[in-house]
Amino acid sequence: MLLAFETATNVCSVAFKDDGGQIHEKRIEKRGAHSEQLFLFLEELMKEQGFAVSDLKAVLVSEGPGSYTGLRISASAVKGLLFGTEIPLYAINTLAGFAQSVFDQGIKSETIHSVIDARRVHLYHQAFAVEEDGLQAETEVEIKPIEQVQEMIKPGDTVVGTGTKRIDEEVLKNASVFGPEQITARALITLYNNSGQGSPFITRADPESYDPKYYTSRQAKK
Repeated sequence: MLLAFETATNVCSVAFKDDGGQIHEKRIEKRGAHSEQLFLFLEELMKEQGFAVSDLKAVLVSEGPGSYTGLRISASAVKGLLFGTEIPLYAINTLAGFAQSVFDQGIKSETIHSVIDARRVHLYHQAFAVEEDGLQAETEVEIKPIEQVQEMIKPGDTVVGTGTKRIDEEVLKNASVFGPEQITARALITLYNNSGQGSPFITRADPESYDPKYYTSRQAKK
């Protein structure tokens, strides 16, 4: 059994994988919903699916980049949930989760660009190569000017995330585009299942000291 939290954007998603391999999800896309909905979704899933925290094999959390507030809420949630337990916590690259979500749909692109609106004239960005057996990072997680990201997008590529609305329509017209509807904690579970603990996108974390990965404007590429 696996439990996953995705709160890096305005999407609040909690997903649970049962012993039969089926994934159950509670999800809402609403600004500021995390503080109310995250624990409500968790309680609903536990009641509906009949599991306890002690039944879990692992807990997965989207580690960033993204909303400072959203990431802090899920960090606090896993600290409280796993306090005093031996259940492992795995922090998962948020942008890899976005890419995994479209990879799971069998897209034909050779490259996936995951983007989050970073305000002003920047996007959080990472590019992934689509291989038969999964995703490979083509670039690092960076805050880049929108113009630089646009120059990287080629015809036939896929672009996914909240940053798609900031990109020129001309650049996107020959690409496959997926917005916030594609952001889900389900993808964290499939990424974990497909890649295992040895994935460069997944890091074992100590629940007590876990801190999400924040990126600031000072780290923006010029």
